[in-house]
Amino acid sequence: MSADFSKTLKRYNYLLGETNAAYHDASSKLGLTYSSMTVLYVVCNTGDTCPLRDICRNADISKQTVNSALRRLEADGLIYLENRDGKNKNVCLTEKGRKLSEQTVWKLIKIENEIFASWTKEDVNQYLALTERYLQDFKKRSQEL
Repeated sequence: MSADFSKTLKRYNYLLGETNAAYHDASSKLGLTYSSMTVLYVVCNTGDTCPLRDICRNADISKQTVNSALRRLEADGLIYLENRDGKNKNVCLTEKGRKLSEQTVWKLIKIENEIFASWTKEDVNQYLALTERYLQDFKKRSQEL
């Protein structure tokens, strides 16, 4: 492996880590734990209701941490779980959860949308295309492990 690729991977990992740290910092500034913010974010990103399995898949935190955050959010009256079919459940925002999300999660979504809006359409499309390409390549190659 060449030194250039090693430097590239280090930079990629650094940027990924710093991005995660920025979201942690933003969560703290908004008065929420990162795990609670992440759960609320995933729910808001899909509407006021989200399948529990989607949260576990898209939250970038462990299933155990998701469950702890869900219990905490439920105890605080911010969400409730609803049976969907069989053993599948939806996570639903309460009115209190919607209000809190407007004061927290939606501020982050607004920032993200403003960033993309400040880029050219070509830059946004290139960023998304390359991110998707990396994801697909990684999935394909990691299946061979």
